[in-house]
Order: sequence, then C-alpha cells, then structure tokens
Amino acid sequence: MEEFKQQLKNLSSRIERIRVNIHTEEATKTSLIMPLIQILGYDVFNPEELVPEYIADVGIKKGEKIDYAIMQNNEPVILIEAKSVNEMLTKHDSQLFRYFGTTKAKFAILTNGIEYKFFTDLEEQNRMDQKPFFVFDMLGLKDADIFEIAKFRKNDFDIVNVLTTASELKYTGEIKQYLHLQWEEPSEEFIKVVINDVYQGMKTKKVIDNFRDLVKKSLQQYVNEKVSDKLQKALNSSTENTEVAGTDPDIEAEKEKGSPEKISNEEIETTEEEIEGYVLIKLILKEKVDPARVFYRDNKSYFNVLLDDSIRKWICRLGFNGPTKYIQLNDEKRTNIKIDSVNDILEYKEEIMAVAGQFESVPSK
Repeated sequence: MEEFKQQLKNLSSRIERIRVNIHTEEATKTSLIMPLIQILGYDVFNPEELVPEYIADVGIKKGEKIDYAIMQNNEPVILIEAKSVNEMLTKHDSQLFRYFGTTKAKFAILTNGIEYKFFTDLEEQNRMDQKPFFVFDMLGLKDADIFEIAKFRKNDFDIVNVLTTASELKYTGEIKQYLHLQWEEPSEEFIKVVINDVYQGMKTKKVIDNFRDLVKKSLQQYVNEKVSDKLQKALNSSTENTEVAGTDPDIEAEKEKGSPEKISNEEIETTEEEIEGYVLIKLILKEKVDPARVFYRDNKSYFNVLLDDSIRKWICRLGFNGPTKYIQLNDEKRTNIKIDSVNDILEYKEEIMAVAGQFESVPSK
C-alpha cells in the first residue's frame, strides 16, 4: 500500500507541475489519465485489459464510442469518459449516462484528469445514478481517497466488494457535504432542528435569524472542544505508556472483565480510526467467516476484534490510542506490527485470515 500511495503522490505532484501545458482532451488522456490507469496495474497497451475508443451501441445509433473500457474476461467492467483538464465535469454533457446500460460494466468514471467521479447503479439496476458514489481530486488526495482508489487496482478489483461499500460511500459523502454547508452557513431548517429543544417559542424568521450566528458559533466551539479533548488524551496516553509488547491480551481482557475496579464505559472512547480498522478487518474476513460472527470490544488501552463475541477467539487488537499505531495478531508469536495508518492493515490480509482460520473448527455461539 505504501508504494501505491507514493505512486499516487508522485502523479499528483506531476499533474500540478504540467497541467498548465495541457490544452486538449487527447493531451489530458495521455499525460494525466493513462498514468493513473497504469498505477492501478493495467497494461494500457493490452486490449485484453484496456480498450480505447470502446464501441457501445446506443439504440439506433451504431458505432458510438466511449474513451476507455477497462476489461475483465473480455467484458467491460469500468467505462471511462475523459474531458479536457480545462473542462468542468457536469452530468449534462456526459455520454456515460447513455452508454452505461448498454454494456455489462457496473462502474463508470467521468474525469478531466484531476477530478474523478465514480458512478454505479445503486438506485435503479442498469441505470446509472445521477450522483457519483465516490469523488476525489488528484491535487488534494486524502488517505481515505487512496484507500478507496486501491479497491480498483487490477489485482484487488472485486465487483461485489466495491458495490457493498459504494452505497455507504455515496451517502456518507453527501452527509459530510451537507454538514460542511451547515458549518459554513446554517440553513433555516437546520437551525430549527438545533434549537427545537432549547427554545420553546415560535420559530419565526426573526428568531431563526437571531439564532443563526449562535448556532454557527456553538458548532465551531463543540468541534474545537472535541479536537482538544482528543489531543489531550493522546498526550496523556503517551506519558502513561509508549510500549505495546509484554502483555497477554487474553489475561488483560479477563482482568478487565472480572475486576471490581473495571474501567467504566465513560472512560473508554471508541474512535473513528478504530471503527475504520474494525470494518476493514471485517471485510477481509468475510472471505473466510460469516461477517455476523465478527465483533469488537474496546477498552482503554486497546481495541479487540474477535469471533463470536468471545475474548478466547480474539483475532487481533488495534493500538491506536498512543503515539505509535500497531496491530497485534493472535498468532503463535503474538506478533506486533507497527503501522502508519489504518489502511496499512490491508497489507496483512493473509496473516489476519490465517489467524481466523484457527477458529474455523470452533462452532459459533
């Protein structure tokens, strides 16, 4: 994953440098889009993997072409429509909406070499959605973007796997965009919801206008306080313990479970990173075990992922609360692996599945 991440970062830097010299759609394809397809592991010169000018007949129109089709088993699985780097991407001028239902492709990409919009058919089968389920900007790549882009690599591409996460991606993206808009300028409807339990009078336009700045200020203070709390906890954790080795997770978990001085749930904060790690491991394990058997238990020092909600069947634990991130496997050596980000868990897919295999003979509760 680190090599893939670095390749994307290098391409991002290159795009920033050369974009001013690109003026046509063909130059955009050659200089910006094809390099990304290559990074994804496809041979751009092999028609069994990538077909330029793919013919997609639409109704009575014959010979209609799409810029690229990524192929799998002689069938298109991803359609790509390219625009010039200087063009804005709008759905109104996209041919993808006409072509999508005429092929077996389940994904379509609209791009100008910088912005990429990924579409599928979540709302109506074989009819491309009006809104993309995933959007990223090559000049503003985030780790979360790289994790999603990696799913489209040739050696990792799994249609079912991507489709299962497409819906969540789409709606979480829209929710975050909505929250961003409210953060910048709260709407009347949002203000009404916020003040509903704190102001009992009529929510007239004058009242809403009076509350507008107060709601905005309260949102900013709340987020700042949460960030401050997290930073303080990280600092406290770093002074308490910087080592992760030397304890047996089974023993420690049983101590916490049975001790009369058991840490209260109020002292335990399950973070977004821990949930991301749990979901990632659950997706990895679904090839071997029923996802319904995968649970987690969080405590103050680490985050357990286990089968059948049994601490005796722990698969791994995630240490994301200290200055150093790590994953510890329940193998013979109780291997501790230092990681830089949650997405690095993917690099240990085989090891995680091997640990889960130890419990295959153990019936679920």
